[in-house]
Amino acid sequence: MSEPGKFLIYCIEMYRRMKNISGRAAYELFQSTGADEYVRNCYGALHTTGEQYMLEDIDGYIQDQCRRKREKSNDRLKEI
Repeated sequence: MSEPGKFLIYCIEMYRRMKNISGRAAYELFQSTGADEYVRNCYGALHTTGEQYMLEDIDGYIQDQCRRKREKSNDRLKEI
């Protein structure tokens, strides 16, 4: 397994613990928001930061993606 792949697993596990959710829920959240690709693409920067910063960064990304999805959904409803 690649280093970015191993790091992704580590991030999912740490995020799961931080949010007190199941591993499956964390994995599905990473997939549905694109956080899995974000972590892989930003591996070079993220793996050099501290754990707290890394988790805050990933959580911010996930929250932003969720907000964008809600906004898109609301925009679609306005069109109806």
